[in-house]
Amino acid sequence: MNPTLAIEKIFRLTPPQKQALHKMGIVTIEDLLYHFPTRYGDTHEVKNIESVIKSDEVVIFGRISGLKTSKAFIKKIPMSEGVVTDETGHIKCVWFNQPYIAKMVHDGQLVRVEGKITQRKDELYISNPKIEGVTHLPTGVGDSLFGNDGDEHSLYPVYPESRGVTSHWIYHAVQKIMSGHVLDEIHDPIPTDILEKYNLPNIRTSFIWIHAPKKETDALSARKRFAFQEIFFIQLYKQRERKLWSTQKSFLIETHKKDIDGFISRFPFKPTDSQLHAIESIMSDFQRGYPMSRLLEGDVGSGKTAVAATTVYAVTHTRPEGKDYGNLQTAYMCPTEILAKQHYENFIEFFKHLPIKVGLVTGSECKIFPSKTNPLKPTKISRAQLLKWVANGEVPILIGTHSLIQKSVVFKHLAYVVIDEQHRFGTLQRQKLTTKSDIAPHLLSMTATPIPRTLSLTIYGDLDLTLLEGMPHGRKPIITEIIVPTERENTYEKIKKELVLGRQLYVICPRIDEPDPTKELAVMAKSVTLEAERLKKDVFQKWNIDILHSKMTPAEKESVMKDFELGKTHILVATSVVEVGVNVPNATMIIIEGAERFGLSQLHQLRGRVIRSNHQAFCYVFTESKSQKTKDRLKALTTAKNGFELAEFDLAQRGAGELYGRKQWGISDIAMDALKNIKMVEAARTEAVRLVDNDSSFTQYPAIKQYLDNPANKIHFE
Repeated sequence: MNPTLAIEKIFRLTPPQKQALHKMGIVTIEDLLYHFPTRYGDTHEVKNIESVIKSDEVVIFGRISGLKTSKAFIKKIPMSEGVVTDETGHIKCVWFNQPYIAKMVHDGQLVRVEGKITQRKDELYISNPKIEGVTHLPTGVGDSLFGNDGDEHSLYPVYPESRGVTSHWIYHAVQKIMSGHVLDEIHDPIPTDILEKYNLPNIRTSFIWIHAPKKETDALSARKRFAFQEIFFIQLYKQRERKLWSTQKSFLIETHKKDIDGFISRFPFKPTDSQLHAIESIMSDFQRGYPMSRLLEGDVGSGKTAVAATTVYAVTHTRPEGKDYGNLQTAYMCPTEILAKQHYENFIEFFKHLPIKVGLVTGSECKIFPSKTNPLKPTKISRAQLLKWVANGEVPILIGTHSLIQKSVVFKHLAYVVIDEQHRFGTLQRQKLTTKSDIAPHLLSMTATPIPRTLSLTIYGDLDLTLLEGMPHGRKPIITEIIVPTERENTYEKIKKELVLGRQLYVICPRIDEPDPTKELAVMAKSVTLEAERLKKDVFQKWNIDILHSKMTPAEKESVMKDFELGKTHILVATSVVEVGVNVPNATMIIIEGAERFGLSQLHQLRGRVIRSNHQAFCYVFTESKSQKTKDRLKALTTAKNGFELAEFDLAQRGAGELYGRKQWGISDIAMDALKNIKMVEAARTEAVRLVDNDSSFTQYPAIKQYLDNPANKIHFE
């Protein structure tokens, strides 16, 4: 059986099954093999109905009857009911808000039911159980799942599902294709010497162990192998990209220490040692003869913009090769208009003493500095005029949003690309910007999102990494307090005292509008619109309150932010849209509502909005959760020394999939779990570097070349 064969060639699929499989990314036989179980149930724990008690998590096999749909007596929500019977008794099953359940199975059908035993008055029932049809009732249960040798297998795999395709269906589909000798057709992409070195099972054994383990250690060994495989190939891909990048020609940037020191001396603050070290590293890269590719990572407020401006100055100060006039050009890309305009104003301050034009291009407007009428102010100009000057090389610094990567934006001497909050951009977007020049420009990516070491070694394996540690001189550590509902009123009183002193407040809410209570699974969380009304009516009657969220137009956002910056608005109620690019030094307080709905790294970035001055800053983390795990997680905000510590804590608690979003990285859950294992990541990196250094075209390893060239294994980081 060919592993690249389409799955519908093997199985007769219904339209809902086709749709569900497509949604899960299962198109070929090989895709199905790589659809791994999320966990394993234990068939030895299957219970008879007579032995169940309240709060038990149970698996029951029996025959279902009495199926019907109805509405709950009090809340009138739709529900399904049925009774499952085995040889020892019967028990009621109830599915709330799932009236379709009664249509998925039929009276008299043999079923497997999994759920929690609940008690109402004196009656036991199973609330919202998982249910699926089975072909027969097992004597020892295992035989129906694992064939004649079922007793040897006490574990059964539980797979990710989608409506139309159950875990049970996937299990039997996997068993069918594995019995068709498909594993004999799959070549192991990991070289044998690496498997032996790290004691990893071969690919055939791994597929058997992960889909039909006899014991838990087999399943763990298989997961370890597939996690290593995925991280190993990401590293190979990244190291190959790094080597290719280092073979390209780049601009040599002149870096005269006296000039650089003179530029830095104009800063209204003394740079930190970490900032100076970052500047030195970048200047050194400018002299290597091939393009720089560096990630600058630092907490909000650590001074990344000043580092970028200094290095941009060095580029702008350099003449194009063979000419004694003109300047090399820089493109500075930001994820939002708010951030682009903020950086534009900062760069005007940095460069206003020099005869240098600074341009701004966004979706809504274009500007140039200095203006002809006022050399101290920028002016709006037409897009065509600005792009003409950029193409002529007359604008050395162009700041913008995604507009920078449009085909109409052409540079004459693009030598340097700076990408702020780079995780907001996909790889293709970054590539579009770095290919706008015949000679590869130097690339500086910046992020304020704290990234655990394992993730940075994997996702950013092709980048050199610089960390900005510490805060500018004079900054006071932010005071963070976790606020439970009983402490809310006292906190409001503290905030009022600061507002009287002229300070300003952010209030962050998880939602824009109030949730629709009639919608199933609606997130019941505070909304910007209603919270702003409540605060104005009941709490902060004396102060001006405004709102900010992602559904507003760029002009509306700019107007709201301008009023807040000027102090006309005292309290800004917003979504996490303020996480990036809002700089109001006088705003020294922030309330974060529904904090349990945010990751620690995002909470850390949000509170960074109020550490923009030397005034004492306060962050009040409001939570309604009674979970001890949530309280412990939020408490880390008050104890961690920096964002990197928080990122490591979040990784351990929640996993990288939740922390950074599996979809963004294109990494499977199994590899995301492996990112908690620094030794595995370092081992995969070591082997990848060794192979690429010895043979970057992989002529000695045809299985590796085939794996990397296979479109199905295409590594993407969007």
